[in-house]
Amino acid sequence: MEPIERLEKSNTVENLWIYILLILREQPSYSWEIFKIIQKKFGFKLGLITPYRVLYKLESRGFVRGKFKEKRKIYQITDKGLKELEKAKNFYKKILLWMEKN
Repeated sequence: MEPIERLEKSNTVENLWIYILLILREQPSYSWEIFKIIQKKFGFKLGLITPYRVLYKLESRGFVRGKFKEKRKIYQITDKGLKELEKAKNFYKKILLWMEKN
């Protein structure tokens, strides 16, 4: 695997939580909708189970909250999730600023 391929993989599928929190920051959504938005908006495909597993972990750790509405579980980001997303943004900013300088 080429370095750029490894970078793309580690910044997409392997860090899916960032994309999920970004989507939920815009609007509460259910899991299948999140799956479709990721494919459409960010252009990468996921396994069918992957978003469910990540959502479960995010919910169990308090980054998102899910409530059932009409047989669907609708997820929304929590304050803890917003803070974690801000940390990720600052992490990427630091890298990009360093790349710009060098």
